[in-house]
Amino acid sequence: MRNNSSLLEEIGKSVEKGHYKTTEELITKALKQHVPALEILEKGMVPAMRQMGEHYKNNEADIPRILAAARCMRKGLDLLAPNLESERGLYVGTVILGTVEGDLHDVGKNLVAIMFRSAGFKVIDLGVDISEKQFIKAVRQNPDVSIVCLSSLLTTACPSMQHTVKAIRQSDTQHRLKIMVGGGAVTKEFAEQIGADGYSESAVDAAELAKTFIV
Repeated sequence: MRNNSSLLEEIGKSVEKGHYKTTEELITKALKQHVPALEILEKGMVPAMRQMGEHYKNNEADIPRILAAARCMRKGLDLLAPNLESERGLYVGTVILGTVEGDLHDVGKNLVAIMFRSAGFKVIDLGVDISEKQFIKAVRQNPDVSIVCLSSLLTTACPSMQHTVKAIRQSDTQHRLKIMVGGGAVTKEFAEQIGADGYSESAVDAAELAKTFIV
């Protein structure tokens, strides 16, 4: 167990440092030593990404460092995916996410997608500059979806987010969807004002919040 802890710690450090090749090598080593994929993810990788999120919030890490860590997470998830599926069984839920119309920023959205996948969600990423009609169409095409996540970095795109939330609500006649919002332009107060079910400041917290919506 001590060896596992040491190896998981090394994996975490490689994620924080953004050394994706080291992350891949260490994960491969851990899998060969029969460390469960879920343990590698939840005790090695996710805490490191959470730490990076805290550094960013406190202005101790810039966007390139966050992206480097996210790349490690993505590469690591690719390696762990086959094992995670067998260990976890089915997905915990399905999420649609996208940056709203009028906004082309995707860094935050991509981080959220990574953390959702880490938490066991199936993620349908629509991309950027997504209209309310595109969101509604995606919901109709994916009846297993239970959460829709809207992102916006620009304050100019906030009206688009508000219209999209309203349109999704009106189309969701069975009241089966939870709507989450986030991004640099969004505050908790704004989220409540437009009728969103949830708001998160960080990608890690978004995934944790989403879990609470899954019955």
